[in-house]
Amino acid sequence: QAQPAESGGGSGQTGGSLRLTCVVPKPKFSWYCMGWFRQLPWNEREHIASIYSYGSASYADSVKVRLTISKDPAKNTLYVQMNRLKPEDTAMYYCAARYSLGRCPIGYQYNYWGQGTQVTVSS
Repeated sequence: QAQPAESGGGSGQTGGSLRLTCVVPKPKFSWYCMGWFRQLPWNEREHIASIYSYGSASYADSVKVRLTISKDPAKNTLYVQMNRLKPEDTAMYYCAARYSLGRCPIGYQYNYWGQGTQVTVSS
């Protein structure tokens, strides 16, 4: 089956902004919980944001004032807007999804993953 596909990564400056995009090729897109994760090579994968099927969102405390997760069901697309970038935001970013009409807070387990997009923030 087709996997989610992230894009929008690249280089950013400290204090700048980036928006990551993920196309989720599921026919019932609106019935899915979706999330964004990031990972450094030597660290565990960090769950940074979730958006529920009904539109509510959850964020990790480490990023909640700088990130906004959103989705466009008409385009089967998930977004995350990252503002006030920091060098410590440098990581591989992944989107994920799981069929659920319930809550999917930080720590929720996903089963459908993209390949990731690299974000590098320079000081």
